[in-house]
Amino acid sequence: MKLKIAIPSKGRISDPSIEILERAGLRLKDSTNRKLMSKTFNPNIDVMFTRASDIPTFVEEGIVDMGITGHDLIKEKDANVEELFDLDFGQTKLVLASPETSDIKSVNDLTSDMRVATEFPNLTKKYLEENGITDIEIVKLAGSTEIAPLIGIADAITDLTSTGTTLKTNHLKIIDTILESSIKLIANKDSLKEKENLINAVETGIKGVINAGNKKLLLMNVNKNDLNKVKDVIPAMSGPTISEILSKEDMVAVQTVVDEEVVFTLVNNLRLAGAKDILVVPIERVIN
Repeated sequence: MKLKIAIPSKGRISDPSIEILERAGLRLKDSTNRKLMSKTFNPNIDVMFTRASDIPTFVEEGIVDMGITGHDLIKEKDANVEELFDLDFGQTKLVLASPETSDIKSVNDLTSDMRVATEFPNLTKKYLEENGITDIEIVKLAGSTEIAPLIGIADAITDLTSTGTTLKTNHLKIIDTILESSIKLIANKDSLKEKENLINAVETGIKGVINAGNKKLLLMNVNKNDLNKVKDVIPAMSGPTISEILSKEDMVAVQTVVDEEVVFTLVNNLRLAGAKDILVVPIERVIN
């Protein structure tokens, strides 16, 4: 049985979704044209390009087996899917905002004669009800929510923001945070049982990419007399790996994995400690 994975066809999370799949070893045969379906170089796995907002429903209904989409969209659709893990990108939050000149300074300032514009009517309704507001009009928009107060459509909005810059540009202030969101790998609950091996393989590949992060592999040759000094300056994940160099009895080969941000300083410290022939190598995946 083939495994189908849905990823967004456009938008801010489309390219990162393709990138993480390809770095995990699932290279697409056609990622440029963004057709509905693309085969991967694994004959058992295909990728579907579709709207990010449709992915939770497609996964829940079994149209596809897995998907990459936002936590906010999963909650908005109230989709009965398995959230496997966070993909460590696309961090954002759904906020309640109002014009800077507005008297609305908290959710309690909203009244029944006001309107709230949003692309997330279900999450917005739930949030308002949790705050005791049940009789306010919610205006559903398909985009450009931030201009709704400016053109008189609404008194306040709920919208996604990462930095708040777009809201500030449109003279809006954040009143409250409704939901923290990021990008998730999700799966159909029946597929988890029926296609367990393929799903586990995809999970392992993607987790390997996330675990690799910005880590680098350092390779070096060290004189045995300098080995302890070199070991003392290495901040390894689980200690360095040391191997004999058969052609040189007084030398050993040392390798270790470190975070990229320490490489500049570390390489110089290793050189001063006696390491030679130092190589810095990128890491594609770390499989635990």
